[in-house]
Amino acid sequence: DGCPAPVFANAETHWWDGSQVYGSGKDRQSEIRTFVDGKVKVDPNGRLPESNIPGIDLTGMKENYWVGTGLLHTMFAREHNTVCDALKKAYPSFDDQRLFEIGVLVVSALIAKIHTVEWTPCVLRHPALQIGMNANWYGALGETFRDKIGRIGDSEALSGVVGSSADHHGAPFSLTEEFVSVYRMHPLIPDDWNFFSLESGEHLVKADFTQLQGSYTRGFMDKIQMGDMWYSFGLASAGAVCLHNYPNALRNLTRVDGQVTDLATLDIVRDRERGVPRYNDFREALRMPRRKTIDDITPNKQWAREINEVYNGDVDAVDLQIGMQAEQPPKGFGFSDTAFRIFILMASRRLKSDRFFTNDFKPETYTQVGFDWVNNNTMKDVMLRHYPELEPVIGDVERVFAPWPKLGAPAPGKKNPVVQLADSVRAYLPWG
Repeated sequence: DGCPAPVFANAETHWWDGSQVYGSGKDRQSEIRTFVDGKVKVDPNGRLPESNIPGIDLTGMKENYWVGTGLLHTMFAREHNTVCDALKKAYPSFDDQRLFEIGVLVVSALIAKIHTVEWTPCVLRHPALQIGMNANWYGALGETFRDKIGRIGDSEALSGVVGSSADHHGAPFSLTEEFVSVYRMHPLIPDDWNFFSLESGEHLVKADFTQLQGSYTRGFMDKIQMGDMWYSFGLASAGAVCLHNYPNALRNLTRVDGQVTDLATLDIVRDRERGVPRYNDFREALRMPRRKTIDDITPNKQWAREINEVYNGDVDAVDLQIGMQAEQPPKGFGFSDTAFRIFILMASRRLKSDRFFTNDFKPETYTQVGFDWVNNNTMKDVMLRHYPELEPVIGDVERVFAPWPKLGAPAPGKKNPVVQLADSVRAYLPWG
């Protein structure tokens, strides 16, 4: 009918600005700041303080909190403070506000870089995608050329999106409803979790996801050392994003506000309420071929029979989430080709629209120390800086987002050399 798509406000910023760590808006940021040397609040034992919500850390984004986000938020809060130390040493005239702002810029850009060139190529493990995501950041000429020679003009193709000129491509920037829909990958979260000792490799505890989230988060994290938790997460594999693999814990989820939610139902209802097209219309809008029958959606005959039954054979009625999770993903992909089309578009757009990744991605804005910090660090560097006890496990690992090698248990009466090294590292840690 020609009416524009509905627009919905969001309590969180849409920019790639580390707001999950720092908060959206001055009030939330003020809660997490120390107002000394630009730093954010971290306990002497290396943990985030507790917020006014029982069981939840004091951090930028406290909703939907669980141990996984707790680990990441804690590590990047510590990284922020380490960046601030380096900035203050290099630029002693900088006041608290200046140090904080540069720290936010540096950590946010480092997170964006890690996501682009490290995490994504692990979830979408295909040579073409790996080349493409690296080119998004560094350009076709690659990282080494960028480091030694610099940019070649304003060409995204040769020198990457990062450092090129900002461009909104005719529309104000936002994270679109379609992007939110394709990023609803809750089957990645398993129901059952196992935790192991970093020292001995022995099994410590088994827990279900309910015990790791919401108001239970801090209590669980207090029982296990941070190194053991990181090691256990490193060993774990994500769940497959497909039908019949939705975690039961999220189908009966008690939120921190006490509300009980069936997130599987919510994933579908949310698309309908927000005006996101059904699966076939969504594909057509992406210039992908429509599916003529439900049997064309998936090679899995059982799934096709079930979808036919639920939707009475109407292929055009199939919801987006159902269609995407029924699809056979391309080889090496962690999710469907339909989802990937939106993902790759927004992965570029949220860099290209942001002046801090384009026109202002330069030493004059970030400082030379901050600019070099972004360019010279990886996820492994960050992890080993704050949890050096992980060195025996990931020191030789190329991709830290792929499952880590498992430590072997020591022979009876003989201490594993890995354990000895971990012990010597812990001896120098104030939080060990």
